[in-house]
Parts: sequence; C-alpha cells; structure tokens
Amino acid sequence: MNRFSLTTSYNFADSCDVGTLPSQTYPGTSKPLAATQNGDPDHGGVLSFLPGQRLSACTCPGESHPGPVRTNGDYVGRSAPEIDIFDATIDGGIGKIYDPDVTVLNSYHGGAYQQTTSGLSLTDQACYELDSGCYGVYGFEYTPGFDDGYITWISSGKAVWTFNSGGLAPDTETEIGARLIPQEPMYIIANLGFSLNFGGIDFDNMQFPATMMIDYIRVYKPSNAHNIECDPPDFPTATYIETYKDAYTNFNLIGWSFPNYNQTVPKNRLNGGC
Repeated sequence: MNRFSLTTSYNFADSCDVGTLPSQTYPGTSKPLAATQNGDPDHGGVLSFLPGQRLSACTCPGESHPGPVRTNGDYVGRSAPEIDIFDATIDGGIGKIYDPDVTVLNSYHGGAYQQTTSGLSLTDQACYELDSGCYGVYGFEYTPGFDDGYITWISSGKAVWTFNSGGLAPDTETEIGARLIPQEPMYIIANLGFSLNFGGIDFDNMQFPATMMIDYIRVYKPSNAHNIECDPPDFPTATYIETYKDAYTNFNLIGWSFPNYNQTVPKNRLNGGC
C-alpha cells in the first residue's frame, strides 16, 4: 500500500496572513484560538510549532527575498513544495477517488510541523524485489494555481485519486488565506528509504541490501507551457541561491539563524512592522 500525498508547511502560502508567523499565532498572544486547540495531540493540541515562513508575502520592502515583486510593491510568497508519488484526503467535493476498492482516505492530516492531505492505495504486490520483479507505473499530473489547480496521482498505470485546489480554501477560524497547488520550480528525488512513522517494519524478515530498480522517469509538459529550468522569470531563484550558497550545499547547516547559519530572518510586517 502506498501513500500519495501533498505535504505542506509554508509550501505555497502566497497571502500575507497569520499563517506566515511563528506557530501561526499573533505575536505575544494565543490567537487565533483555533491555532491553539484541537491540533497536534502530541504537542498540547496546537496547530503549529513552525518558526514562520521566511520568504513570505508579508516580507518588508528591501529585505532579502528572491522575488518577484508585485505591482503594489508586495513580495510573492516563496516556499519549497513537496508532492510525494509514494508516500491526499478528500471531502466535500474537493477531490475524487476513482476506485474505492484500491484507494481509501488517510485519516492522518499531519501534525505541528507539517500538514498533509493523503490517500492510501493498494499496489501490485508482485512488483517488489523478491517477487516477480515486474515494474509498477507510478506518477502524478498537476496544474498549479488557485482556481483550476489539481493533482492526480497514478498507481499501476491508472489514476487513483485527484485533489483539487478547493481543498486549500481559506480557513476563517485560523485566519489563514487560500493556498494554491504548487507553482514553484521543483526537481525530482528518487530514493529508497524506510521510516517507523509510516507503520511497523518487519526487521526480522527483511533482507539487506535492498534495491529499488527504476526503468524510466519521464516528464511531460503541455506543448504551450514548456519550462524546464530552475530560474523562471516569475519565480526567480538563481541569484538568491548563489547569495546563500552555503545554505544549499552544506548539509551540516540545519537552521537559518544563529547558532547554525547565523543569517537574519527577513522582517515580517505582521511581526513588529517594517
């Protein structure tokens, strides 16, 4: 069984709201109340323990930010989206499961350090290393943005479920604006790993070393929307990455500020003003 998910923290926050602040609450308060109740049971019920979106739409003018800048002078919120092929929850018409005998909703919605929409799908059990060794066909198709954005996951060569952008609508109780299906430039990571976070592991019967064989990886784009680069004009990245190159190349740096990388977090106009 595979988990197909869209994982979020600040992955696509492009509005200036309390969701960009530490713990998604206003400075010196426990408000909005919905951000402190009925959240992660392992962290006192709070919604978030995250430190705040560093490159948000609330960033003050002149602060270090990759851009772009809107005509009104506001920055576009930037982030690092994650769409997992192996690793989506739908309700109220915001998505579609194609075969309930194959795919079910995942009751896990994330915790204080991430939010996730996910579904669980049965996979072809023969397509594993110690069985017949067949190849399973997995993938996803997506359209970024707000109104018509969606992600459709594919397992065993068939669509298993679709998540629509309506699932990222504004939340009035937590005072968080609409989020969008990721627009950021992304790259592909293909790796093999395991984690106790996704269920029990039968270590007694596992055989090491294990191998994940990949026959091919293909990327398709609409004929009128070819854009295979990491520094497009509407989401520039190259200059910012070069400015902070150590942060992107030194794996020993695990934080942005002191005592790790010792950089300054850009000012947020909702957190002390500009």
